[in-house]
Amino acid sequence: MTAAATAQDHVWLTEVLALAQRSRDEGHHPFAAMVVAADGTVLAAAMNASSSDRTAHAEMNALRLASQRFSPAELAGATLYTSAEPCAMCSGGTYWSGVGRVVYALSEASLLQLTGDDPENPTLAVPCRTVFAAGQRPTEVIGPLREDEARRAHAGFWQGGPATETY
Repeated sequence: MTAAATAQDHVWLTEVLALAQRSRDEGHHPFAAMVVAADGTVLAAAMNASSSDRTAHAEMNALRLASQRFSPAELAGATLYTSAEPCAMCSGGTYWSGVGRVVYALSEASLLQLTGDDPENPTLAVPCRTVFAAGQRPTEVIGPLREDEARRAHAGFWQGGPATETY
């Protein structure tokens, strides 16, 4: 049985989608992520910085910040909110950080449609659920949610994808 998104999930997705647009506006890839505790406390928020460090995806940046300040026990009840489905690297980082829940907007399959063959985003077509299923503890996953809205920050950004899109 798949869990349903909550009203709070949509509140945090709104925040993370705005942060993804800010990432693009500041010259980075249009991705963002936030780690939020069960009580609604933001533990970490980050944008993408992979133009200078290919491992600096928004999810990894947020997870590193949260992991430096909070214990695995504290992170177990937290949620990673992300503008796009975590890639295989970010799914692994989520698992190893101990974050117990992921909510994402744009699916990896939809992202591939947007990026096409752009060398800036050589997509790994591995769903995050596949990565988490290989682990020894459960990670709850909710998504994709609000894909049309999530696509907006990507419109016209990727040279290998569609040049113009209206969403």
